Amino acid sequence: MERRNFLLTAATAAQAAFGQGASTQVATAVIGVGSRGSSLLGEVMQQPTARVVALCDNKPDRLDKAATRAAATNPSTTSDWRKIIDNKSVDAVYIATPPHMHVEMAIAALKAGKHVYCEKPIGTTPESIRELLKVARQTKKVFVVGQQLRSYTQLGAAIKLIHEGAIGQVLFVKAQRHATSDHPHDASSADWYFDKKKSGGYLVEQSVHNLDACNWAIGQHPTRAAGFGGTNMYKDDPKGRDIMDHQSITYDYANGVKLSFTQMVFHPRSMPAGNQTINVYGTKGAVELMNGAKFYSLDGKEQRLLSPEVQQKGDAHTTAFFNSILTGAPSPAGIEVGVTGALTAILGNQVCEQGRVIQWSEYGVDV
Repeated sequence: MERRNFLLTAATAAQAAFGQGASTQVATAVIGVGSRGSSLLGEVMQQPTARVVALCDNKPDRLDKAATRAAATNPSTTSDWRKIIDNKSVDAVYIATPPHMHVEMAIAALKAGKHVYCEKPIGTTPESIRELLKVARQTKKVFVVGQQLRSYTQLGAAIKLIHEGAIGQVLFVKAQRHATSDHPHDASSADWYFDKKKSGGYLVEQSVHNLDACNWAIGQHPTRAAGFGGTNMYKDDPKGRDIMDHQSITYDYANGVKLSFTQMVFHPRSMPAGNQTINVYGTKGAVELMNGAKFYSLDGKEQRLLSPEVQQKGDAHTTAFFNSILTGAPSPAGIEVGVTGALTAILGNQVCEQGRVIQWSEYGVDV
């Protein structure tokens, strides 16, 4: 749907949802206005069907900066996220805090009757994720996890064609998320990023996007995994660090597909085979999903774009969130997507830490 037509449709739906004469904008709060939260705030401010009414952060400088930016709607500010949850004028909440806080905040918001946009990963432990899944299934509120690849039009169109048999039967997936350097040690998020309990490490905090896209292409979540990882370059750097700087994991799926996934933070910028790739191999050929969705036939005679769709990025995920609230359209990345993405990443971490094959069934999560 073209953006202009969507806005007209959403505005009409908003009038119906809130009543004639009432505000047709969704009163929205943002909890966490650091780097990611600030980006989301900007996206919300671009939505004609949303109004920023409250902001929360425990760092005064960031909160002041965000409030100044959103001054046109005069949002209230607080350092206590619970005040956002208790604010009955808030219809929807964006959660962009460190990952270990996501579950508690999302559960509280859902129980308070608010729609939730929760940044990825939705949680850092299987136990907490299981509880969030239970609560989310009990509410009729919209839940969107910030796995924005689900709103990339070209990627979605290519995966749809894969599911329809465009590359034959899917056999194997090789994917990677390689960075050229470690997470900045002087960044404002460095006070939690290198603590595994708070961030989950690179695999959970970053690679969850890529792993989710692999699950999406394969059409299911893995049943088990095995792998290795460690810290070879950034040993105890920064001091107290307990997250890995490289991992190599193999996931096994019920349909027989295997996923080979690697992540690292020392991939030279000028080296071929850039930092993010997803190669999906089938009986007719293979497609690389992250850089143009180009198809290569198995016999080497054909190379073409699998999907001519233009890749939509930007605020598409945020637009879809408010569309879901106002029109009842399906969530582009609902609770099940959040659960399977996070647990796939957690599974990868745990096999590297424990040195054994771990079964998905050990998590006791029915999704």
